[in-house]
Amino acid sequence: MPAFFSGEHLRLALGRAADSSHTRWIHLVLVGRSRPVTPELLVSPSSQDGDLGSQCPEDRGNWTGRLDFLLSCIGYCVGLGNVWRFPYRAYTNGGGAFLVPYFIMLAICGIPIFFMELSLGQFSSLGPLAVWKISPLFKGIGMGTILIVSLVAIYYNMIIAYVLFYLFASLTSDLPWQHCGNWWNTDLCLDHRIIKAGNTTLPINISNTVSPSEEYWSRYVLHIQGSSGIGDPGRIRWNLCLCLLLSWTIVYLCILKGVKSSGKVVYFTATFPYLILVMLLIRGVTLEGAWKGIRFYLTPQFDHLLSSKVWIEAALQIFYSLGVGFGGLLTFASYNTFHQNIYRDTFIVTLGNAITSILAGFAIFSVLGYMSQELGVPVNQVAKAGPGLAFVVYPQAMTMLPLSPFWSFLFFFMLLTLGLDSQFAFMETIVTAVTDEFPYYLRPKKAVFSAAICIGLFLMGLILTTEGGMYWLVLLDDYSAGFGLMVVVITTCLVVTRVYGMKRFCRDIHMMLGFQPGPYFRACWMVLSPATMMALLVYNIVKYQPSEYGSYRFPAWAEALGILMGLCSCLMIPAGMLMAVLQEEGTLWERFQQASRPTMDWGPSLEENRTGTYVASLAGSQSPKPLMVHMRKYGGITSYENTAIEVDKEIEEEEEESMM
Repeated sequence: MPAFFSGEHLRLALGRAADSSHTRWIHLVLVGRSRPVTPELLVSPSSQDGDLGSQCPEDRGNWTGRLDFLLSCIGYCVGLGNVWRFPYRAYTNGGGAFLVPYFIMLAICGIPIFFMELSLGQFSSLGPLAVWKISPLFKGIGMGTILIVSLVAIYYNMIIAYVLFYLFASLTSDLPWQHCGNWWNTDLCLDHRIIKAGNTTLPINISNTVSPSEEYWSRYVLHIQGSSGIGDPGRIRWNLCLCLLLSWTIVYLCILKGVKSSGKVVYFTATFPYLILVMLLIRGVTLEGAWKGIRFYLTPQFDHLLSSKVWIEAALQIFYSLGVGFGGLLTFASYNTFHQNIYRDTFIVTLGNAITSILAGFAIFSVLGYMSQELGVPVNQVAKAGPGLAFVVYPQAMTMLPLSPFWSFLFFFMLLTLGLDSQFAFMETIVTAVTDEFPYYLRPKKAVFSAAICIGLFLMGLILTTEGGMYWLVLLDDYSAGFGLMVVVITTCLVVTRVYGMKRFCRDIHMMLGFQPGPYFRACWMVLSPATMMALLVYNIVKYQPSEYGSYRFPAWAEALGILMGLCSCLMIPAGMLMAVLQEEGTLWERFQQASRPTMDWGPSLEENRTGTYVASLAGSQSPKPLMVHMRKYGGITSYENTAIEVDKEIEEEEEESMM
């Protein structure tokens, strides 16, 4: 008896081989009725002679622990949008009633697509480009994803540079945006202390005045008065340029060794924001007038639920806050072990992200309520969304607190850690996608390649550091990840469920996790999620509004440039289809059919995880039966042998049905 067959392994094999074909294979190997079966049929590439090992690409690497992956996903999803977008959308769309469509859309659109992306990445251990071995005809989806992520990474790091600027400015005993009278202030500047010191029975009309924090942001940080518009960028703001350089340096140092380095950094960057958020929340709710803001934030207005706009807004918030379609989730999952329980992780991250958004709303609106009382104006006149909240309203609120530099530093340090986590994901997505396409050349030089990407994106982002840079940032924000991202996600969902096949995709998940997705996920993947995202796409097109920044309206050529940015990611899909069809042979229809099928090497990256039909693609294996290959290579049946046998049965039943 060969050494690799112990008596215990033989009993396991004979006892668990559910059909006679498995028994016949074992009998052939042990007895050899006609002639001994050559072991080469079952030998894997790694055990064959030759110098194949020297030609193999360097190992991609994996997370050093399961918590690395979970914290990276949490850090990626919980970002700046949780702080400056969700609270504003909640109070403008029904307050507490907004949570009803929010959680419904989370269940219909957020959780299913999140799980689909994780499943694709973990099953294949490939990045957003190489994963389209699942259907080479649609590799353009991956190309579009990389284009979107690259554009987002350019302006997202500029926002981190602004945060760094304010972080350094907070290291003082007197915040520079606390008073008027600086060289950048105008006659319209009005200090809130003047309002408070005046006659409270006669409130001052502040409609034509500007706060010190707003002039600090626009006239000092941005120096936007030096630009007449997007076509006149003006001079480079060197202090912003240095902050941008610092932010790219931090990002590069954290992704220098891939997930092995960024996976450790997130232990701090993904957890510390929660500590600061809780501190800000406790400080906020203890302020006078805090409950005024919280009541304004959460007072339910159920009549809003009859408006389609509220449901669309809820879906948009879920869509962007979870980061689906950007490739970050797929990239992170590709570094998992094959049997990582991503089903559990999906619910932890998605529900945790939702709870964090609600918690951030309490922290923000408690301070805005206090600010409203101090200024003597309604809450809705101080509440803003986007950069206006982070760089104007909240900094102004900090000046009203005792120890204002301390609270200001904490707030911007929280924004820094929130932003860096998302930026890590964007950069890891780009680097992983390209290195997986050219593993023999780029994986050994991943650090150098990462540096080249960071330098290139930094140079392209220099336009954002000019006096008119904010106009370019708004244009990138409005169009880089707009309708193009929705088209990418919708197409991905349709390709996986229709072209690759729902039954085959569920079988892959069964092989990986030991169970198949239930009716909930199947219904969402097949109908509910694509329909919801299609409604979002149509809504965005019908309700299209030209970009604007304050009172500035973008010229027609800038709008055309923005629309072109969004279209480019969409056009990658037909371009990829054309390339795939040209590489095939036969008639046009035959080429389409061949290009839509998975490649021969599609499947789990490690040999021990290739069961069912994927065994046939192993070099030296001519059998679709997983059992014997695993016993020959690994000295016994793996812990997932029951899944392998069940998959074999399903395949045989399908073959029998097709022959009838």
